[in-house]
Amino acid sequence: MVTIASNLQAVRTRIERAAHAAGRHAGAIELVAVSKTFPAGSIEQAYAAGQQAFGENFAQEAVEKITRLGHLPLVWHFLGPIQSNKTTLIATQFQWVHSVEREKIVQRLNAARPEGLPPLNVCIQVNVSGEATKSGVGSEDAARLADAVARLPRLRLRGLMAIPEPTSDTALQRQRFALLRELKDQLAARGHALDTLSMGMSDDLEAAIAEGATIVRVGTAIFGSRTR
Repeated sequence: MVTIASNLQAVRTRIERAAHAAGRHAGAIELVAVSKTFPAGSIEQAYAAGQQAFGENFAQEAVEKITRLGHLPLVWHFLGPIQSNKTTLIATQFQWVHSVEREKIVQRLNAARPEGLPPLNVCIQVNVSGEATKSGVGSEDAARLADAVARLPRLRLRGLMAIPEPTSDTALQRQRFALLRELKDQLAARGHALDTLSMGMSDDLEAAIAEGATIVRVGTAIFGSRTR
């Protein structure tokens, strides 16, 4: 029987092979298990198999799981669109947020982050596919938003995130991920000490790792298909 534990091992093997093919060390690539819509019990199974970092897209659903699993040493990453009325939940309950795309949200996250917690780790979401319906800032606006995040004391700018338009064209996958890597280098030249490229999911993690991903976000390949 296929289990979450065996799925996790298969994904880790893919990461190791992709890293080796790219001349990289697999230990430099973190796996975030995307557990949105799956119950706390599934997260417990993944934790038992050695997984500690989990990604969620819906703040209220996530907080219920975070509360239930508070006895476990888990690291929580928020990945979805950020509504203004959910910034307090995100700022108080998560260690990472990958989907920042507006300065208003940046200000609200900073204001809501409790002083007793370490700064909230932030990635700016970039629209590398140019889709009108896709979340994320354009490359030309990323520097302005990076400057805004870097000025705030309760946030820590870590890097960039992207969710490119799905495609089976490996060359196109790599081209889009390369755009994010190049943008990270441009921001570094402006003085931003970035160490994170959050890119690559179940269907394209190999291309992302080839272009320098430091975090891959995998859900379906670990937990199975979603019903919603």
